[in-house]
This record gives sequence, C-alpha cells and structure tokens, in this order.
Amino acid sequence: MSSAYLFDLDGTLYTAAGPVPGAVERLRELRRRRIPHRYVTNTTSRPRAAIVERLRGYGFDASADEVFTAVMAGAQIARTLGCRTVAPFLPPATLVDLGEFELQGGMAGPPARRDATPDAVIVGDLGDRWDFALMQEAFRYLMGGAALIALSRDRYWLRGDGLALDAGPFVVGLEYAAGKEAIVAGKPSRDFFVAAVASLGSGVDPADVVVVGDDVWSDVRGAQDAGCQGWLVRTGKFSERAVIESGIRPDRILESVAQLEVPAPL
Repeated sequence: MSSAYLFDLDGTLYTAAGPVPGAVERLRELRRRRIPHRYVTNTTSRPRAAIVERLRGYGFDASADEVFTAVMAGAQIARTLGCRTVAPFLPPATLVDLGEFELQGGMAGPPARRDATPDAVIVGDLGDRWDFALMQEAFRYLMGGAALIALSRDRYWLRGDGLALDAGPFVVGLEYAAGKEAIVAGKPSRDFFVAAVASLGSGVDPADVVVVGDDVWSDVRGAQDAGCQGWLVRTGKFSERAVIESGIRPDRILESVAQLEVPAPL
C-alpha cells in the first residue's frame, strides 16, 4: 500500500481545458486524511509562485514548499557546479527562479560577448520561440566550455491544439552538435525524485511512494529508477502506442487521477 504520492501537473491534474474531472476532490481527500503528497513538474513556462497560484485557482490546496520544479532543480545543479553566470534558454517569466545567478544571453538579453562565456547553459521549453539564432548562441557557449543543464528531456506535451515538441528534441540537438552530454535536472532524473521523496519526511520509504503522471518516460521510468512506483494516467498526452513501444511497464494504469484509491491515514 502506498504511503505518499508525487503528482505530475499538466496532463495529470489539469490540462488546457482546466482541472481533470474529479482531481480536485481526490487531492482534497488525500489532504483530509493527512496522506503526504507533493507536486512535481518539468514545466518551465511559469515560476514556482505562478504554478502555486494556478493550482489554487483550479481549487487544489498547494503551498510553495509542496511544489518541485525542474527550474529549481536546475538552479541546484548550477549551484553545485559552482556556476556564477548562466545563459537561460527558457521562458522569461521563470527567470525569477534563477535570481541568485548572473544571467547572460539566452532569454535574459543580448548574447554574451565572445570573451565572456557563461558557466552553464540552462535549457527549458521555449516552444515557438526557438530559432536558429538561439540554437547557435547556445551551441557557441557550449563549445566555449559552458556546462549543459537540461531542465527536461521530455519529447512532447499536450497543448490546446494537440501534441507539441517539448525541450528534449532541442537538448538532444545541442548534445549532438557540441559533443557534450546534458545534466538532466528535472524528471526523469533520479536526483529530482529523491529530493521530492526526502521532502515527504525521513520515515518515508521510496518503495511506498507512488508517482502519478501522464508521461511513460519522465514519470513512470523516472519513478521506477528512483525506487518508487510509477502509475500512468490515460489523460493528457497518454498514448497506448507510446507505452507499448517504450518497453516500460507502469506499475498501474488509471483512467485518470480521479480513480485513485485514497488509503486510510497512517
């Protein structure tokens, strides 16, 4: 029996159309029964404060310390590497979560001078903002010695008009061009899940933690690699074909998070 949960957000608890039917009620019941849970997301389009605001706007109870984002994880990696300057290739709204660093180039302003290579390139989902000039700029920094921090390697996500490319294809392109492997900050990074599990309390065994999400690679495989259970929901970008072709076996598949059976409090 699971003792705690980590929930993906976009595609799992809500979509572009709003909250997944029954999700608010199910999460409210978890809180009422004092079942520990956290929100984990690779979303890079919003800072953590805005994510909390969105969750609350949909009716979910959420506080900042319950939300783990890939941007926060990326900042931790840059901090560990001793970086002082970073080039952020992620939406401008999230730059506030990188406030401890000097931001050079990318979406923070004009490209850095030729003699001023940033310590790291941080890549998130820029969507339609990606163009050759931005890829070339990031490539130049990497060839100059900058580390490559990927906030995710997600392949695609579900937006209002259908599936759309996520950060992964652009990360892989930069890896190939620069001959440099990215350090992955968000899901499916084991360290990301380990940190989220640790926040649940010292007595929580990863084997008793369920990660619920709509991505078979980032959510399910990432969870299982971290010693947790990976449950897949058929909402969001779920694809039967993707599950079969991935070779990944979810511990459970639910029609939606509304099917979650809430255990009695410990």
